[in-house]
Amino acid sequence: MRYGVAIARGKLYEPGTYTIKRKVRWPHWQPTQNMIDRDPELYADIADGMEPGPENALGSRALYLFVGDRDTYLRIHGTPYPRSIGGRASSGCVRMVMAHINDLYPNVEIGSTAFLYSAEDSVTPRS
Repeated sequence: MRYGVAIARGKLYEPGTYTIKRKVRWPHWQPTQNMIDRDPELYADIADGMEPGPENALGSRALYLFVGDRDTYLRIHGTPYPRSIGGRASSGCVRMVMAHINDLYPNVEIGSTAFLYSAEDSVTPRS
């Protein structure tokens, strides 16, 4: 299956090879300190985080990306903003339509490898 996604704005996107070491249904979300430092006004009201729910920035499901034992703070997750799909919208994560992350989630096992390709490399299908 192939899904449409939104990736990070500008140089915030980090292509690479990651291991999924955590999966969460209806995750809690809190902006990172880097996000708050970049845009303090945007995150002022939610600096302490958002409870799970349909308006939560991580949506209904989240896959947590690690390098070794280090949490990268990158996620593959749902979004309450489906119009962002197909563009560069996030602060580093990969966003998916809620129905798509809900479909993908049960098929991903802890320990699975996630390959994040550069935007330029992902325009054409891989063989």
